[in-house]
Amino acid sequence: MYELALDPGFGSAIGRGIGAIALYAVVGLVLMVFGFYAIDWTTPGKLSILVRNGAPNAVIVTASGLVSMAFIVVVAILSAVGKLDEGLLTSLIYGIVGIIVQVAAVRLLEWVTKLDIGSIIESDRFAPASVVVAAAHVALGLVVAFAIY
Repeated sequence: MYELALDPGFGSAIGRGIGAIALYAVVGLVLMVFGFYAIDWTTPGKLSILVRNGAPNAVIVTASGLVSMAFIVVVAILSAVGKLDEGLLTSLIYGIVGIIVQVAAVRLLEWVTKLDIGSIIESDRFAPASVVVAAAHVALGLVVAFAIY
C-alpha cells in the first residue's frame, strides 16, 4: 500500500501560484484593454461601434490588433523574472511600451503604404486591404513581442 506524501510547503506553494496567476491575469487584462483603446484611439472611426455594427473590415483589423497585443502581453509576462512584484511591474512596463511601439509602427506602415484605413474599416463590404492591415498588426506585434524577450 502506498501513501500519498506531499511536502509540507506544497499547499502554500500552490496558493502562491494561484495568486500569481490571478495577478498576472489582471495585469494582462489591463494591458489588453489599454491595447484595445490604443488601437481605437489611433484608428480613424470608432472601432467599438463599427465592430458592434458588424463592419467586416473593422472586425478584421480589431481582431488582429487584439491578437498582436496578446503576443506583446504574453511575452512581457514571459520575460518577467525575479520576485512576483518585480515580475508584475516588469510585465506592466514592457507591455505598455510594447503596445505604444506596436500602435506607432502600424500607423507608420499604413502611412507609408498610403492605405486609407478610415475608409477601409468603415466600409460595409469586405476590403482586401483590411487583410494587409491585419497582417501588419500581427507581424509587427510579433516583432515587438520578441524585442521585449
